[in-house]
Amino acid sequence: MRFLILGDIIGSPGRRALSRLLPALRDEEDIDVVIINGENIAGGFGITEKVYNEVRAMGVDVITGGNHIWDRKEIFKFIDRAEILIRPANYPVGTPGKGFRIFEKNEVKYCVINLMGRIYIDCNLENPFRTFDAIYNEVIEETSIIIVDFHAEVTSEKWAFGIYADGRASLVYGTHTHVPTADECILKKGTAYITDVGMTGPWYSVIGVKPDQPLHRFLYGVPQKFEVGDGDIIFNALMVDIDEKTGKAKNIRRIKKLISKEELR
Repeated sequence: MRFLILGDIIGSPGRRALSRLLPALRDEEDIDVVIINGENIAGGFGITEKVYNEVRAMGVDVITGGNHIWDRKEIFKFIDRAEILIRPANYPVGTPGKGFRIFEKNEVKYCVINLMGRIYIDCNLENPFRTFDAIYNEVIEETSIIIVDFHAEVTSEKWAFGIYADGRASLVYGTHTHVPTADECILKKGTAYITDVGMTGPWYSVIGVKPDQPLHRFLYGVPQKFEVGDGDIIFNALMVDIDEKTGKAKNIRRIKKLISKEELR
């Protein structure tokens, strides 16, 4: 089973790139399942129901989240009925939405879990390692294909989780930092891993934001309104092949494309 994974998609530039590249990638690479991180997909912060429906219509199978999932207040109106949207599972009991779901494609079941790291992220979060244990024990009898979006700031926390889940998760991939890492691998017990998939959004930006705004904050320490950048788009993704019977990863490959703004018109 072949999975196409996209990390943080940044606003309308990221959505345009997804819309342009996804049909060809599906055909050329024989993609079965498309999973994206959507916490920055609406104007760079959060997700709206309109955008949710837009990317679902593109053929996206699963949308994961992170700490910005709540930035658009309308999320509370639709998250409980959004069938392909999940938020970090280690939010406290009673938080709206689902932290994991079991899906089915081509008569094969697979589970997607969204977890968030705790280092340098100011949230009242449960332990993601223990949360994974509980979910794993719940779903393993139904499917051995288990995908984890680990949304975290610190590379060591992501890597430690990858080793902790090795042999149980089929794939652990990092999101949140927007910068792709070159450490994709298959770990010793069969789990595919990468520290961060990277973003799909404006290339000449500071992780998707117009450069002058974060630079002003870095220089003067004064809060600035952040806006999604423009210009050429960087498309970062991950392609992973997983054995349908064992749930072990067979292959992992990074995809990186630079798309000019003229191509997206």
